[in-house]
Amino acid sequence: MSLIDALPSPSFKRRPWYPNVVLLCLSVAMLAAAWLLSFVSVAPNRIVSGTTFGIVDAIRWPGAILVSLLFVAMTTLACVPSPRHYRAILGLITLTLLLMPFGLMVAGHWLVDPSLPQARLGIGPAYWSVLFVLLLCLVELRLRLGLSRWWPTLLLGGVGVAWWGCAALWLDHLALVQEFQAREQQFYQAVGQHIALVSTAVGVSVVLGMSLAMLMRRYQRLQKVAFTLLNFLQTIPSLALFGLLLGPLAWLAANVPTLAALGVSGIGNAPALIALIAYSLLPMVRNTYIALEEVSEDTLQAAKAMGMRTSQRFWQVRFPLALPVLLEGVRITSVQAVGLTAVAALIGAGGLGTFIFQGLGQAAMDMVLLGALPILILALMVDAGLGALADALRPGGQE
Repeated sequence: MSLIDALPSPSFKRRPWYPNVVLLCLSVAMLAAAWLLSFVSVAPNRIVSGTTFGIVDAIRWPGAILVSLLFVAMTTLACVPSPRHYRAILGLITLTLLLMPFGLMVAGHWLVDPSLPQARLGIGPAYWSVLFVLLLCLVELRLRLGLSRWWPTLLLGGVGVAWWGCAALWLDHLALVQEFQAREQQFYQAVGQHIALVSTAVGVSVVLGMSLAMLMRRYQRLQKVAFTLLNFLQTIPSLALFGLLLGPLAWLAANVPTLAALGVSGIGNAPALIALIAYSLLPMVRNTYIALEEVSEDTLQAAKAMGMRTSQRFWQVRFPLALPVLLEGVRITSVQAVGLTAVAALIGAGGLGTFIFQGLGQAAMDMVLLGALPILILALMVDAGLGALADALRPGGQE
């Protein structure tokens, strides 16, 4: 063997490349949506359909290049994932979210004719697609960085305040803002009705669900019957259930004066609340039952060995340990009720669903959004708040 062959030679091993495929695909999707879909639309009034415009027409070349650079930067960072790059992507997403209303201002400046006071600027598919994908990116980053559910909620809350300020001060031409300004009092009243219906339905279902789950643990024969009945209720479409309740409740209101005096009737809040409670019971009962059953028997035996009575073992050991899973049931029930309450507007219960169905009847999609967007925001807030509370109460905290 020669001396050169005996010397150690440096080995060049190719390091494997593991990009974050999720963020990579989402970034490319945002770039494609921004350039291929219509950015905004402009209509001379509420009746006439609008003309669509692409990104270059809406915010001109400097704005289009800035948007493209943001998405290209996210794509590049996603190719070499690391905690530092994830935090950089989070910053880029926040910057993009904050710049979105300014893009609408620029588009309104260039495209809306000031001589037409009824002219309206509509938000195009590119805007909604990018917003949706940005929210998906936030979910991926929260998991990768191990953030609490409070962080995305606080971030989106801050972005929402910035959007609200821009809409109130500089986005008078935006069709969604015009719909809100024309129905401001009705909007706040509908929000109050929606929250009241959801709170009442969830509150009653929590009490009934916990009571039923505890009875099922005590009487095992009740378990099969109760779950069969609750599963059957879930299979009934919401519109059909509202319709089925109209006749019986109208008959009761006509023949039982006490119920009529309490406000029970075939339409309105009574059938809406009954249907919402019926739909909410299954997730509430199932999670409560599982939460109470899954508590470790060794832990309960240890509590018994310490001299705790039955009631003490339940309220001081079993219930606190079951509380996080039980709160997950409340979270699922609440998010489901926020969405289902929109359908209750069809039977005169009010709420934000009123705007959705009025907008569908008038073919006014901005009015539909006036009802749909607050429902989406309410659902996200409830999901984040109750989810974070369940995580905090779980043994080990946020771990």
